[in-house]
Amino acid sequence: MPLRYAALLTGVFACSISVIFIKATPTHPVVLAALRLLVAVALLAPVYFRETRRHREAFTRSHLRRTTLPAIVLAGHFISWTYGARLTFAAQASLIVNLVPAVIPFFLHAVVGERINRSEILGTVIALVGVAVLTAHDAFAHTGDTWGNLVCFGSMLLFAWYLALGRRNRDFPSIWLYVVPVYLQAGIICLLVALPWLDAFLPGSLREWFFILALAVVPTIFGHSLLNLSLRYLRGQIVSLCNVGQFIFAGVIAFLLFGESPSAVFYGASAIVVAGIAVVVFAAPSTPPRLR
Repeated sequence: MPLRYAALLTGVFACSISVIFIKATPTHPVVLAALRLLVAVALLAPVYFRETRRHREAFTRSHLRRTTLPAIVLAGHFISWTYGARLTFAAQASLIVNLVPAVIPFFLHAVVGERINRSEILGTVIALVGVAVLTAHDAFAHTGDTWGNLVCFGSMLLFAWYLALGRRNRDFPSIWLYVVPVYLQAGIICLLVALPWLDAFLPGSLREWFFILALAVVPTIFGHSLLNLSLRYLRGQIVSLCNVGQFIFAGVIAFLLFGESPSAVFYGASAIVVAGIAVVVFAAPSTPPRLR
């Protein structure tokens, strides 16, 4: 059991590094999002082809067609997240983008028909109050973080939608047969959007390729894989709550590397957000939800 919790915390830490890598590189956000996804696809290609051979009969063109919408949504998430992460403090950006547990019940209701209970609604309202307090403070204090908060919030909504679509597509014979085509299409979409800024990218810069490779390996492949592994052995509520802790790791590292120090209001608002998410997570039914 301790090893399972160690794997969970390692996965949370790996995902929290994303905002640090994004802030450390000057590569344009859309270019960075595209290359991050395409490098991840290149690294996962052997796994994909292995799974294709293994599930040749069960994996059909219909499965591939169903990866297009998730890819579009994921592309929007990565572009907005990479852009928004640079506009506000690392801890603040991580806190907002990890509001997903508070809002995903609503997306699951819309996408797959899972029912929402009153406690989940109450928890979401509490979490949103925390974000509103944080954003209002930034707006009136003229800290320049208001737009970053809003962009990160929109990115969080896109990620919640992406996860809900993943729930609807859970009939794929292998998770890799789902995520690799999604990553590939999302990477191509980001690359097309990034065309006006490709000239500014320095393909010969080892430093930039280091951060791109780090983004592809640490949070995208390594971090997400550990979180998915944790979901097999630990309660979903525990994984969801621990994942919110990304903003703690991100905040500490950003303080040490960049000297970022959020205002006192941030700590109170983050407590409200975490409390709201906790209400939603523990209000989730222990039995499989009924569908429409």
